[in-house]
Amino acid sequence: MKKRTLRGLATGKALVIGALLAVAAPGIAYANTVSVTVRTPGATLGPAGTFAEISTHADCGGGLISGGGINQAIGTGMASNGNHVNGTAPSPDGSTEYTGSTGVVGTDVTHWLGIGGSGGAVDADFSTTPYAVCFSSNLINHTQVVMNKIAGPTTSGTVGLVVASCPANTRLLGGGARSTPASIGSLKPIASFPTFNNAAHDFGQKAAADGETNPDSWAAVGWNGGGGNSNNTTYAYAICSGNNINVSGTTVKVRHSEVSGPTAATAGQTVTVGCGVGDGSLVSGGAAISGGGVTTTDFTGPGSGGDHLNGSFPSDAGGNPVGDGATTAAYWTAFTHTGGVSSPNTYSDVWALCADDGI
Repeated sequence: MKKRTLRGLATGKALVIGALLAVAAPGIAYANTVSVTVRTPGATLGPAGTFAEISTHADCGGGLISGGGINQAIGTGMASNGNHVNGTAPSPDGSTEYTGSTGVVGTDVTHWLGIGGSGGAVDADFSTTPYAVCFSSNLINHTQVVMNKIAGPTTSGTVGLVVASCPANTRLLGGGARSTPASIGSLKPIASFPTFNNAAHDFGQKAAADGETNPDSWAAVGWNGGGGNSNNTTYAYAICSGNNINVSGTTVKVRHSEVSGPTAATAGQTVTVGCGVGDGSLVSGGAAISGGGVTTTDFTGPGSGGDHLNGSFPSDAGGNPVGDGATTAAYWTAFTHTGGVSSPNTYSDVWALCADDGI
């Protein structure tokens, strides 16, 4: 905002009247400031054993979590099929998980978990790197986490989709997904994306499409590739603005891209999307490996039970993860992977959420 100088004997009165008008007219728009910083501690090795997981975290030294991500090193050859994302989710302290009662489970969260799991193969190169997207704003100065969960999926080749929705009159900023237990090595979240709790999106079964604005929910999809059930659970997390904040002047825009593949056995695929000119700042993102058409049809699973996610993270335009302290990240990348058999009719999806200067 430009600094203005008032002159003359009426200066004091003008300032008083201006202040009264500002209080009396809540519709007046004021300049807001926002800064976004990505934090990551680097890689944590493991899991070192089969049917296990490791948990690591990224933390905001300043600001609040608007979203977060994960990236994995998977090795090469057949062993690379064994490492997969088990969770990318908010945490109250960097170790505890929100897995109890559903609803609003936390406020003003500053920690993000990256949880890597293993199937029946391990490799010394396995590692997981978490990313926290930390934002500071003089408008949205409080946030809340909404969690929802479902039992399952329990049988081979089935999905379990669950949706967490923000309270009325708040803005969705980001979200995450988690599946448990790690002992079921074929169980993993294969999708984490923004959506809407309305009929047009089949109440979260269809993902938010490119160019849509102000989604109000976050969906997580669990995938059970090989069967097995030991109280299997899939969790969805929505990061929302706090209550009693006037977000009517803010816009969160969705950017989405879908590409074919991976379809060959033991193969990977990356896909990247970014915030365009006028979209605002990157505040979060999501990823999926799917049967395709996720924004126009209800979500379907990919072509093989072993398909999984290995990454969903802030990046540069070339799909490379950004480093710790990055303040200009404008892209989000999904890293997907097949298992040990071919996967026909499989697609990879990525979403970026971009918030305008209203935040």
